[in-house]
Amino acid sequence: MPTPAETGLQRWHQTIESRDPGRLPVIIAEDAVFHSPAVHTPQEGRDLVTAYLAGAMVVLGPTLRYQDEWVGERDAVLRFTAEVDGLQVEGVDIIRWDDEGQIVDFTVMVRPFKALQAVMGRMLEELTRATSQS
Repeated sequence: MPTPAETGLQRWHQTIESRDPGRLPVIIAEDAVFHSPAVHTPQEGRDLVTAYLAGAMVVLGPTLRYQDEWVGERDAVLRFTAEVDGLQVEGVDIIRWDDEGQIVDFTVMVRPFKALQAVMGRMLEELTRATSQS
């Protein structure tokens, strides 16, 4: 029987490969929390976590490549690279799942600082665009 992390990780990779943000709400728990590298306070609840991850799919998605994974029973660390505005981005996603394999906690860390600034700017644009269409 697969662990929550194995189930959740498979769903996560399928969602990222599909490049379809509409698949996100199904894999995110209602009380999930998102920790952004740019926002001090945690973003709580499925809707906010979905908005941030959907924005990241647009901003990072076209060039996002996972390089390594370290997987536990309920959590995983995924090292990624991407390109934003001509800058190389390196980062990690730290994801924790519940018993059903739904994301309950998602933390992103990004480096270098100049790349983080580019990601922040593009994420702000994407989140503003998405909320103005709602």
